[in-house]
Amino acid sequence: MKIAYIYDAVYPWIKGGAEKRIYEIGKRLADKGHEVHWYGIGWWFDGNNSRTIDHDGIILHGVCEPMQLYVDGRRSIKEAIYFAEKLLPKLVKERFDVIDCQEFPYFPCFTAKVHSLFRRTPLVITWHEIWDKYWFEYLGKKGLFGWIVERLTAKLISKNIAVSERTKKDLESLGVKNVKVIHNGIDFKKIESVKPSEEESDIVFAGRLIKDKNVDVLIKAISLIKREISDIKCIIIGDGPEKEKLMKLAKELRVENNVKFVGFLENHDDVIAYMKSSKVFVLPSTREGFGIVALEANACGLPVVTVNHGRNAACDFINGENGFVCELSAENLAEKILIGLEMGKIVRRKCVENAMKYDWNRITELIESFYEGLI
Repeated sequence: MKIAYIYDAVYPWIKGGAEKRIYEIGKRLADKGHEVHWYGIGWWFDGNNSRTIDHDGIILHGVCEPMQLYVDGRRSIKEAIYFAEKLLPKLVKERFDVIDCQEFPYFPCFTAKVHSLFRRTPLVITWHEIWDKYWFEYLGKKGLFGWIVERLTAKLISKNIAVSERTKKDLESLGVKNVKVIHNGIDFKKIESVKPSEEESDIVFAGRLIKDKNVDVLIKAISLIKREISDIKCIIIGDGPEKEKLMKLAKELRVENNVKFVGFLENHDDVIAYMKSSKVFVLPSTREGFGIVALEANACGLPVVTVNHGRNAACDFINGENGFVCELSAENLAEKILIGLEMGKIVRRKCVENAMKYDWNRITELIESFYEGLI
């Protein structure tokens, strides 16, 4: 098959769940003999590189020069429209057996639809999350524009993939039918090969330091746990606009010696190494389209403590045997973390068994079969 993926952010220059999904599936499909293309922003442009390059078997097409994805901490609407505009003349030059476009940032889906009609190519939209009313929380009254565009995108085609059961239900609430769930995954063998970090900790968090991740609640929970375990240690991996506030909060609560901020780690193996030298992984996020990082923690043998919230798909695969779901409060989070610390060794095997079900090789087989069914 000749397959095209469309997403402006490209791995490894941008490291998020959607980018990782395309990369992991794409390179495996290429290994199986399929011709895989990825149309995105040319993050690799440096004046010398070609606009089209081969990356681990995936043919990358740079649609336009690098641009800012975020403005004032929010995804740029200008970038999304510009990318969608520049995409069409690049896309129409080629014929594909199937096109898989990521739903966000919406506008490229309409460009892909035009190409699909013109070339009579099956088009799939992969949905990572539905924002619905969250648009108004995110943008205030201006959120009406995002709310409308999301609903128009949902009605664009009849072939849709959801990365989680929660996203499928959210799509169905918008009137979308016959949604196929194909989860995100992890590279289990690679995780197995990583050695633990020499620096040990009790609790570890990994993610972008933004409001939705609620790392402030984790820090408050640490201050409560400290009353019982004076030398409790938490590693926070990641960077973002909330970092300074969080460091200030740790100091105010007198847990600056218990909480260590290690920043963004370029090598993902270093993230896995920190997980393997810890005891509990905490993801207090209220917005996760899937939560690959939680599965990676399970693969390392760590129970996951996450938050019960309508926009947090990570709690869908946390079942009490591989982790614990709590309410978004410092008290409840601290309670579940203490349980995780106590039961960590007991639930370790269940954590690993759960993670094995989501190996990228299995996910690739499922999506390959789905594509073949379309053509």
